[in-house]
Amino acid sequence: MNGKAPLVVVGDALLDRDLRGRAERLAPDAPVPVVDDCAERTRPGGAALAAYLAARDGRDVTLVTGVGDDPASRALRRLLEPWLTLVPLPLTGSLSEKTRVLAQDRPVVRLDRGGGRTREATDAAREAVRSAPAVLVSDYGRGTADALRDVLAARPPLVWDPHPRGGPPVPGTRLVTPAEKEAHGFAPRDGTPRRDLRAAAHSAAALVRHWRAAAVAVTLGARGALLSYGEHPLLVPAPAAHHGDSCGAGDRFAATAAGLLADGVLVAEAVEGAVAAASAFVAAGGAAALPRADAEPAPPPDEDDPYAVAARVRTAHGTVVAAGGCFDLLHAGHVGLLQAARRLGDCLVVCVNSDASVRRRKGAGRPVTPLADRVRVLHALACVDAVAVFDEDTPERLLGDLRPDVWVKGGDYAAADLPEAALLQKWGGQAVLLPYLDGRSSTALMERAAEGAR
Repeated sequence: MNGKAPLVVVGDALLDRDLRGRAERLAPDAPVPVVDDCAERTRPGGAALAAYLAARDGRDVTLVTGVGDDPASRALRRLLEPWLTLVPLPLTGSLSEKTRVLAQDRPVVRLDRGGGRTREATDAAREAVRSAPAVLVSDYGRGTADALRDVLAARPPLVWDPHPRGGPPVPGTRLVTPAEKEAHGFAPRDGTPRRDLRAAAHSAAALVRHWRAAAVAVTLGARGALLSYGEHPLLVPAPAAHHGDSCGAGDRFAATAAGLLADGVLVAEAVEGAVAAASAFVAAGGAAALPRADAEPAPPPDEDDPYAVAARVRTAHGTVVAAGGCFDLLHAGHVGLLQAARRLGDCLVVCVNSDASVRRRKGAGRPVTPLADRVRVLHALACVDAVAVFDEDTPERLLGDLRPDVWVKGGDYAAADLPEAALLQKWGGQAVLLPYLDGRSSTALMERAAEGAR
C-alpha cells in the first residue's frame, strides 16, 4: 500500500490519436501543409485520461464509462487493462475518437468520428459508485453522468469536471472545475461578457450558488486557477507560465484535485496541488508526452526528489535552475531572489546548507531555524520545485550530481566568491548573480530582534 486513497472515475471515455510529423511544404493542389513521416500514437482520452493519470499517480482506480465492441472501444480496453478496473456501460454507437495531426508539435487539424453515447446504467456501475470512498465525475457530455445522476445525487462526488454539452453537477458536489470559457457560459448572464479576473470571480461565485456546490475552481490556463466558495475568491497562481501543448491539462487538474481531496486535504490545498500538477504536465509536453499506456506500469515519481524533478525537465528539453544558501531566517530578499531565479528556467532546485554546514560558516548559535523547518518553508514557496541538502561547506559535490543549467547566487557575492562558476562550465552551465533587495539579511534581522528585546 502507498497510502493513497482509491478513486472511482465516472464519465465519458474517448480514444485519442496523435499523428506527428513535419510540415515543410504546401500541397501542389491546395494551399495546405503537407505533413510528412507521420508517426501514430493512441492514448486514453476524456474520462479515461483522467482515470489513467490518477492510476499513474499510484492510486487504485475504477473507471465507470460507456464502451462497446467497436474497434476504438477494443483499443481503449487494451490501453487501460494494465492500469485500472473498468466497469463498462452499454454504448449506443461507436466510441468517440479524436485524431490530431501535428506538425513540429503544433496541431494542424483535428478529426473527430464516432458519436457513441452511454445508453443506461447497470447494477454493477451503481454499486461501484455507492461503495466508492471517493468519486470524480469527468463529464464529456456523452451520457455517462446523466445515466448515473440519481446515485451520484445520493452520494455527491468530490470533484465534477463539467462539459457544456453535459448536465449540471449534482447539488452537494465538493468542488466543480470548469475552464474559464466554460464558467462564463454556465453562469447566469448579467450583461456584457468579459474575460478578465473580475469576470471569472463573478462567474465562480454565481456558479457556487446556481449549482449548490461547496466550491468552484475556475481554471485559468497559464494564470493558474480561481477558487470560490461564493464570496471572496482565492487566486492560486501557476508556478510558471508554460506555453506548450495543453491537451489534457484539465484532466490532469481534476484527477489531481480529486485524489488529494480523497487523501483528506483541504479544498484550497487540493487546488494548489492541482495547479502545480497541471503546470508541470504542460511543461512536460501535455498528454502527447505521456509514457505509452500499454507499457509496463512504473512506480510513480517522487515529486520531492530534486534529481527526479531535474530529470523530468531535461526530458522535456527544459532549463534546470539551482540556487543555494543557508536561508536561516527567510526574508523578502530571499523570496525575491528565488522568484527571479525560477523565471530563468522551467524548474528551481534550492540547495540548502545542513545545520552543521551553517554552524561552520556562521558560528555558534546558528542556524536559528533548524534544517527541517527551513526545508519546509522553502517547499511551501510556489517558485520552488524541490529542495536538496548538502553537508559540505560549498555545494560543489551536489551540483556535480545535479548538473543544473543555471546556478544562481545573491548579488552580495563577487565573481571571485563563486567557485561553482568554473564547475558549471564543465557541463555547459552558467553561474549568475541576481541582486538582493537592499538591506535585507538574516543577520540584520537577528540584530534588530536583539535590540528590540533589550
